[in-house]
Amino acid sequence: MVKSNRNNTTSKGWLWLMVTLIVLTLLAATAAMVFQYNHHKSKGLSAHQALEEVKSVKKMKDTYDVIVVGTDPEGIAAAVSAARNGLSTLLVDGRNREIFGGLMTLGWINSLDMNYSTSKNLLGKDDVWNKGYFSEWYAKLEGDSFDVNTAANAFYDSVKNEKNIDVMMKTKKVDPLLSKDLKTVQGATITLEDGSTQVVKAVSVIDATQDGDFAAAAGVPFTMGREDLGDPNSKMAVTLAFRLKNFTPEVWSLMAQRLNGDNNPDTGVNEVSVFGYGEMSAYPAINKERAKMRGFNMGRQNDNTVLINALQIFGVDTFNPKSVQEAFDIGKKELPNIVAYMKKTFPEFATVELDGSAPELYVRETRHMQGEYRLNIVDVCSNADQWDRIGFGSYAVDIQRVSPTDSGNVVCKPKQYAIPFRSLVPQQIDGLLVVGRAASYDTLPHGSARVMPTGMAEGEAAGAAASLAKSENKTFRQLSASKESIAKLQAQLNKQGMEIQPITVKAQPFMEHKAYEGLKTALMLGLASGAYTNNFKLDEAANPKRMVNLVGGAKKMKPSAFPGDANQAIVNMTDSDKNALTLDQASYTLAQALGYKVTAAEAQAKLIESKLLTAATVSSIADKQKLTNGDTFMLLSDVKMGLTGKP
Repeated sequence: MVKSNRNNTTSKGWLWLMVTLIVLTLLAATAAMVFQYNHHKSKGLSAHQALEEVKSVKKMKDTYDVIVVGTDPEGIAAAVSAARNGLSTLLVDGRNREIFGGLMTLGWINSLDMNYSTSKNLLGKDDVWNKGYFSEWYAKLEGDSFDVNTAANAFYDSVKNEKNIDVMMKTKKVDPLLSKDLKTVQGATITLEDGSTQVVKAVSVIDATQDGDFAAAAGVPFTMGREDLGDPNSKMAVTLAFRLKNFTPEVWSLMAQRLNGDNNPDTGVNEVSVFGYGEMSAYPAINKERAKMRGFNMGRQNDNTVLINALQIFGVDTFNPKSVQEAFDIGKKELPNIVAYMKKTFPEFATVELDGSAPELYVRETRHMQGEYRLNIVDVCSNADQWDRIGFGSYAVDIQRVSPTDSGNVVCKPKQYAIPFRSLVPQQIDGLLVVGRAASYDTLPHGSARVMPTGMAEGEAAGAAASLAKSENKTFRQLSASKESIAKLQAQLNKQGMEIQPITVKAQPFMEHKAYEGLKTALMLGLASGAYTNNFKLDEAANPKRMVNLVGGAKKMKPSAFPGDANQAIVNMTDSDKNALTLDQASYTLAQALGYKVTAAEAQAKLIESKLLTAATVSSIADKQKLTNGDTFMLLSDVKMGLTGKP
């Protein structure tokens, strides 16, 4: 009996202990998730805030620890992070601005492309990657769309409360101050509003100008637009955002009824955001060669107005003031007709009116820096980790139109990929970091990594890195090569509220396909797209016409390697877009593009002889009379390896 009582007592004790632990765990998790819910949900409309005046310092110091050039969100994050790490910081605007927020508050892009994580909290709301300063600022907003005054004031509130930050607004120009050997940035020469100049020295500079203006002036190498895909004259369209008034709660309710009734995964609505109305792509533009509408990204403000990102303008040289003014003129001529078309097409817009356009253009793409590491499209689509991770992205690789006849493209939808610190460190020039859309990304991954939450994570990391480099007496390049130093940087970012941990994402199905190596080649050449579902159609039947197009795309990357004409392979063929693609025909297409004088029957042997086709690839093709897309990617991969020595 004693033994039995002891067992009963022990069992009851263990039971109570387990119950207590479970309850405490649930309470802790619930508390944390309630915080996240309150933090990340759309809070809806609130009182309209008056815009707070940003006050500049009366006189800049002669020397600072760090200068942050640019007052877009990435620059604010960098300055706040640097200041909180004990650095004397100068935050300087080089675009004659009066408020903080740049693209968000002056470009009127008030809907965020969020980096949602793969986990959900207990209340079912999505969590976000990175956190840190982004989450601190985001908690002050109305939601994933916001009133621009709320956003601008939230940025200024962060900066004015940091004793280590001096602000200088409305400057005309910020030029790099370089060492005698022109290899190290040592500060900046700043042209003030009155035309006078002041030389300000600094241990380091962070370029948050969006276009890499400061870095380019310092001699940092860049590619432009889609240059890395063999198309240097193309880049994504710019947008002129516009505002509509009389957007009452009743109008919002009618929109919600329409979009919810559509049962369309490409539309959505919450308290402050709308995306949809794809029918607007049918709007007949006045200037058909330069302007095109897309579906709405619509962000609600606190005064019965909305801001809309939808009007795309093409062929704009954003470094040429005349071209920029021309873009504004094109957009402003279209807007009255766009609103009239909206009112005619959709009854819910009957009472709304045009209420102006943004003071700055939304520029998606210009320079892509050449850094110590260049983020590539395979990194993004495969959810790659990086040993020097300082932030994460997860937004779809959204390639907007480059011309009115282009339909745009979504290459893939990653779950989580790492941004390496090396992608902030420019080649050739030291003492400098570049954050935001001009950082070291190829053009395709830029379609995802360019979003502002990712850029703000980069800014926060750059500010902390400036402090670490100073304390360790290392250049940024030396810092980027030191695993010990990067570990310290990551630890500091975690202390700042970021979550910088190794990635553990399960391999996607396409990564386990036998043609994955070929797919990687096609992705790097910009010749494969999986859209939001990451379905690259590797097992779908190819055809002769598609093979010609594939080889033609590869030729753009290295025209000298393909002196021939792939179209000659189908010149006498009927139904080239419907016929099955044989291995002989695919080989013949490649041979024609390479300029080989062979018949279709001889082409495969010629490619093998030239080491442009391997026996392994030939044997991997299950049906040599009916090749798949995956098979064609593998053939292309062989050719690329044979020509360049690289996969």
